[in-house]
Amino acid sequence: MCGIAGFVEGAPGRGLEALDRLGRGATDALEHRGPDFGAHWSDPEGGLVLAFRRLAIIDLSAAGRQPMHSADGRHVMVFNGEIYNHRDLRAELEADGIAFRGHSDTEVFLAACLRWGLDGALTRGNGMFALALWDRRERRLSLAVDRFGQKPLYYGWLGKTLAFASEPKALRHHPDFGGEIDRGALTHFLRHGYVPSPLSIYRGLRKLTAGRVLTLDFDPERARARELPAPRPYWSAEAVARAGLADQLPDDPEAALDALDAVLRRAVGRCMVADVPLGAFLSGGIDSSTVVALMQAQSDRPVKTYAIGFHEDGYDEAGHAAAVARYLGTEHHELYVTAAEAQAAIPKLPRIYDEPFADSSQIPTYLVSALARRSVTVALSGDGGDELFGGYNRYLFGGRLDTMMRRVPRPLRRLAAGGLRGLPVPVWDGLFKLAAPLLPRGLRHALPGDKLHKLGGILDAADADEMYLRLTSLWRDPGAAVPGTERPWSLLTRTEDWPDLAPFTNRMILLDSLTYLPDDILVKLDRASMAVGLESRVPLLDHEVAAFAWRVPLAMKIRDGRGKWLLRRLLGRYLPETLYQRPKMGFGVPIGDWLRGDLRDWAEALLDPARLRRAGYLDPAAVRTLWRQHLTGRRNWQHQIWAVLMFEAWRET
Repeated sequence: MCGIAGFVEGAPGRGLEALDRLGRGATDALEHRGPDFGAHWSDPEGGLVLAFRRLAIIDLSAAGRQPMHSADGRHVMVFNGEIYNHRDLRAELEADGIAFRGHSDTEVFLAACLRWGLDGALTRGNGMFALALWDRRERRLSLAVDRFGQKPLYYGWLGKTLAFASEPKALRHHPDFGGEIDRGALTHFLRHGYVPSPLSIYRGLRKLTAGRVLTLDFDPERARARELPAPRPYWSAEAVARAGLADQLPDDPEAALDALDAVLRRAVGRCMVADVPLGAFLSGGIDSSTVVALMQAQSDRPVKTYAIGFHEDGYDEAGHAAAVARYLGTEHHELYVTAAEAQAAIPKLPRIYDEPFADSSQIPTYLVSALARRSVTVALSGDGGDELFGGYNRYLFGGRLDTMMRRVPRPLRRLAAGGLRGLPVPVWDGLFKLAAPLLPRGLRHALPGDKLHKLGGILDAADADEMYLRLTSLWRDPGAAVPGTERPWSLLTRTEDWPDLAPFTNRMILLDSLTYLPDDILVKLDRASMAVGLESRVPLLDHEVAAFAWRVPLAMKIRDGRGKWLLRRLLGRYLPETLYQRPKMGFGVPIGDWLRGDLRDWAEALLDPARLRRAGYLDPAAVRTLWRQHLTGRRNWQHQIWAVLMFEAWRET
């Protein structure tokens, strides 16, 4: 796991000293991503400098350092990530006569690119990565990211220089970095709480989308025009989904369980290869418990596990995690965090995420990463299970709501929506608390008031597509809050480009895999873990697991009013049901309460109308209306307000 960056001049002109200065600046900016080693390499004839920071995981010797050169010196690579099947690739390459200096996965992948071509290596490789490959003879740069976009790569023209980096902060010292905020990207951020790929918050700077390659041959004319070819896909989540739906598993749950056990076991085993201490995050939920159970089943010593606990009701899963750890026999570490300790992490967030990011579970993700880094360098995570195996609540009722919307007139649905939104969230929570002993298990949800308000926000949607867009939106009309906004394309706001999978639940699952997963979940995990020099691995996003998951019939994912049915059944082979059969909880913090309490003064300063007016990005009246309603408890606008606060705090970095 590392940080990479580079600058390529459209027409070589900078001398060695100037290129080295750019390389040093980028290397220094990415030190947190690779605290073990930093270096840069300049090619004045080609007008290029490559920068690299290393977190040493595989082959800790100097043979694993980068930038890495091919044996003939023609190609140079910088690589961030891991190739989990590098041993298999190495054996194949050695049988073909290739000799290696060390045993790093980067050296193997560079050799694979030269033997099979970049696309051939990407197709054969199994891992998470962002890379840059420079061909000195052809003056050709290729950029690529892994199938799910687990590792970030920003790129764009800075004047006549093509620049790329793991994080924008590595590019800011370039003399032509303007840093102009893209108002269109800002509207998307307010809607979703993240900036969707391929956009970035900076105008002219883009993110390479998951499963894509960008290849650029440099010549002066292209540099003058600031041309960028369209990235091409080498892997498609939609194609995998369609192939899986066309080849569904037979209706044999036990056979499906055996197959799932085998494919997940292989994926987890591949992610356990490291030359440094390794552990796992454990929340006590289905996904992380499954990963840890499969790790422990393949380990000859107790697996190190890590959990963060909170004292607030409805937000603490540490007790569940501890029970799972005791049963599996892991070496468990937990840390109960006070509200003050959690809030102390907030000022660090804008620098850590490096563009606006407003998923408040970024706070516990950062805290548990810091806890794990005390004793391990690699931690496995259970992310991806909800998207692949049908875990989100919207998958449970999305199909039923689609049917209901077709049958119930919209005016009646508007009345029902108004009734649900009419009672404040605390009132709904209190009513559910009183009725809890009388409610069936399926209706005992965490944070019921929030869920009912969310339901009220979608019942009057025109159709299922609009319902899904609202479900995935914080601000329903973010353009109203951004004066002079522009609306660039994004997949989520152009429903005509959505994949036409049926039933609608499958459509939601694929859309989440294309948007929310790479742009929220994986961004949150990457930045939080990298901020403390920890490598996070996500075995559930092994592409073989993804291909298998799409072959699982929807009825084996969602059954008896619960998601992840097959994954739950698999976990039942390793844990008693009493340890994991409970209502789904989010990995969050009580941001809404904090904003009315200890964080109020901090928020008031950032939301000051005069301050917002001077900046000119957000409409003070729209922001203050939500803020007043939240403070009085009339509505719970915690997610919308948090997005504004994260943008305003980011502007001050």
